[in-house]
Amino acid sequence: MSQITYVTEEGLRKLKDELHFLKTKERSSISRQIAEARDKGDLSENAEYDAAKDAQGMLELKISKLEELVSNARIVDESQLDTSKVLILCKVTVKNTKNGARMSYTLVPENEADLKSGKISINSPIAKGLLGRKVGDVCDVTVPSGMMQFEVVDISR
Repeated sequence: MSQITYVTEEGLRKLKDELHFLKTKERSSISRQIAEARDKGDLSENAEYDAAKDAQGMLELKISKLEELVSNARIVDESQLDTSKVLILCKVTVKNTKNGARMSYTLVPENEADLKSGKISINSPIAKGLLGRKVGDVCDVTVPSGMMQFEVVDISR
């Protein structure tokens, strides 16, 4: 059963670009490796041939998964999002009630998460704890290191 994945336009473009690269460049590269290994003689004892065939199998699996992901992707229309509560693609600023530290995160689909640029997965513990909250709400979030308490300070697009 296929699972619908919500992505941004940028995220879908990146997935399609990666799929195109794998189909055009990587497939031909692995085909060349297999041909070179085949030219070296006896295939029953040819480790290069076995390695190239394994790499081909892994590549085809990755292509298949990406094709399924792209075909089941749905673009989230950012202009239709309600910023009165924390939702996917919202930028939320929270304050740690214990130490007063403020952090800003953008909640994105899992495959677009990048902590360095402040994008966290909608499936992360922090995002799950913040979903549906409004400005001023205080929520307890269970993280791997224990329980943290955050106050929602701001929500924007």
